Amino acid sequence: MVTLINNLLLAFYILIGLFFLAAAIESWRDQTNQVRWGTGLFWFLFAVLFCLGQWLPSEVSGGLIIFIALLSLFKQVRVGHIKELNEKVAADTVKRIGNWIFLPSILLAILALAIAQYTNLGGQVGIGIAAIVSLIVAMILTKSDVKTAYEDSQRMVRSVGSAGILPQLLATLGVVFTASGVGETTAKAISGLFPIGNHLLGVCLYCVAMAIFTAIMGNAFAAFAVITAGIGIPFVVAQGGSPVVVAALGMTSGYCGTLVTPMAANFNTLPVALMEMKDQLGVIKQQLPIAISMLIIQIILMYFLAF
Repeated sequence: MVTLINNLLLAFYILIGLFFLAAAIESWRDQTNQVRWGTGLFWFLFAVLFCLGQWLPSEVSGGLIIFIALLSLFKQVRVGHIKELNEKVAADTVKRIGNWIFLPSILLAILALAIAQYTNLGGQVGIGIAAIVSLIVAMILTKSDVKTAYEDSQRMVRSVGSAGILPQLLATLGVVFTASGVGETTAKAISGLFPIGNHLLGVCLYCVAMAIFTAIMGNAFAAFAVITAGIGIPFVVAQGGSPVVVAALGMTSGYCGTLVTPMAANFNTLPVALMEMKDQLGVIKQQLPIAISMLIIQIILMYFLAF
């Protein structure tokens, strides 16, 4: 079973890499893009990492990631010209399908959950299988051919741009921070500044640190391991706090940081790119009041429910 799961995951990674390869090819073909060679190379290297990453030495993979980052840093990655969607065809399709347009999205969620819950394949394989099934269903509903699916896929990838790789890089950052002992260092630094034993102070430190560290890393899951080890356990759990309550509310405190950072690409950067918003911080500005109010609520709930 383990071999089957690994082979399926490898197949999904290669499939994703092929989407990036398509984006690279179309970027190179875009004569209107002044940095088309850099843009195409960006997507090509990303495709190589997804398709061949398992067999590449770690030093080579790390070098490719650094090179990818340099391409983005020196503004060699641009969206360029993308074939626009035929609005008349889209409007006619929506009118014909109606509410069935939501079927692929609903099917994706239900099928992924069912596979993860009732099989031994796991959530990652479940999402991959559900995504393929949903794509096929969407093509049948819209009566689209493979060419249309290809064009729309590479259009979406190129529209998102370099922000699309941020979630993967941030996920690895959390692993690096945990392995390097950042949590222990954080605990020692804070213990020298704040006394241990005050329940309210410990809860405030933990929740605020989760929000801030998540904002820095853009990923609450990555921040959770570091901040819980460094602050949550010594300042809250070790003082009598319920581990279940502390963990649950600590994670949701981290999500408050997710709402206010451009590092959370999936939530705050990708929507800006996909909707072509003029204000790059428009999503964050709307979410800031909610994030602050929710963080205060998390602190209150943890203080009264954890002890």
